[in-house]
Amino acid sequence: MRICFLGVGEAFDEHYPNTSLLVSIPSPDSGFHMLLDCGFTAPAAYYRHAPGDARSGSGLDAIWISHFHGDHFLGLPLLLLRFWEEGRTRPLTIVGQAGVEEKVWAAFELAYPGFRPRLRYPVRFQEAASGQVIEVAGARWSFALGDHSVATPCLAVRLDCDGGAVMYSGDGRPTLATAELARDVDLLVHEAYGLEPDTPGHGGVPGCLELARDVRARNLALVHVNRRVRRESAGTIRAMLAQVMGGHGFLPEPGDVITPDRDPDHG
Repeated sequence: MRICFLGVGEAFDEHYPNTSLLVSIPSPDSGFHMLLDCGFTAPAAYYRHAPGDARSGSGLDAIWISHFHGDHFLGLPLLLLRFWEEGRTRPLTIVGQAGVEEKVWAAFELAYPGFRPRLRYPVRFQEAASGQVIEVAGARWSFALGDHSVATPCLAVRLDCDGGAVMYSGDGRPTLATAELARDVDLLVHEAYGLEPDTPGHGGVPGCLELARDVRARNLALVHVNRRVRRESAGTIRAMLAQVMGGHGFLPEPGDVITPDRDPDHG
């Protein structure tokens, strides 16, 4: 698997796009591409950093929405419209929690009223729930509920393919269920909003480091760091990662790429 960090920021960050990952799985043909979360600023980051085969009008196979906060899904209307503008005809699958189809089309109608019938490609929806396992775009997807918001629950997702595995937390503190989902994963991508051990509704750097160690994650990447914390303490976070994870702990920048069996390339 190849993981490109399109964005690594939180909702309000003016310098870092909303956290969004592109997971690519090679195949003898063209492979599969899956986008994990698509917030307000993610579409521009997608076209800035995604490889050409994913950026083409038919390159993206599936989109995962971890939860229905704007910095995780309200970039979808723009991305769907640009796919239309580029002439996409190939079906696209969107995976998310119960109600994902209704919410996506409601957002699209607000952004571009009356435009939905003009889309020339099918958009298919697959609902997901904690404990469920599905097969989409060449990978096995598993889900677990994190500790984020009662009103807007967030699912972590694990993608397994050809013996490799990556888990993306979305937002939220680790739970017993997400820890089990992350066990022995090749790459754990977890939001770490601050330096406190326990941040209500969010992961913290110390807790994520402890989680990675406990579940024997081979690599750890921290994303969605509070913009002030990142600006003032990025060096401290990298030192903490190095102490616990050695050369396998990362505070990625937009455009960075990680393959679980190699160090990241910096773009």
